[in-house]
Amino acid sequence: MNGNTSQFLGLRTAVYPVNDIERAKRWYHDALGIAPYFDQSFYVGFAVGGFELGLIPDGTPSAHGPQPLWGVANAQAAVAHLLELGATALDPVTEVGDGIKVAAVLDPFGNRLGVIENPYFDTTAVR
Repeated sequence: MNGNTSQFLGLRTAVYPVNDIERAKRWYHDALGIAPYFDQSFYVGFAVGGFELGLIPDGTPSAHGPQPLWGVANAQAAVAHLLELGATALDPVTEVGDGIKVAAVLDPFGNRLGVIENPYFDTTAVR
């Protein structure tokens, strides 16, 4: 598929539908520890480690939609932080092999928010 413009290059953006964009923007600001880089009434985008977590208003949140996993240094600590901010436990931190740990919570808006602690993820391969 060399030269094919439709070839997948990797995760760029994970979009989460919310029913209260202002409340979601504040919650994700607190959860991520960063302000959005793009903040409009129709879309709010946070730059997270070279990728984007986006919020769209007037959506229908769901735990059964897309399930991206956001990299974290410590899955236990990340989940604890999200729960302190009002998330609900969904999938507990589970080691899936070779030191890789995954977990998920429901954000206060009803979306699944997954995290992964992966010591093998090569950040130099991100492009």
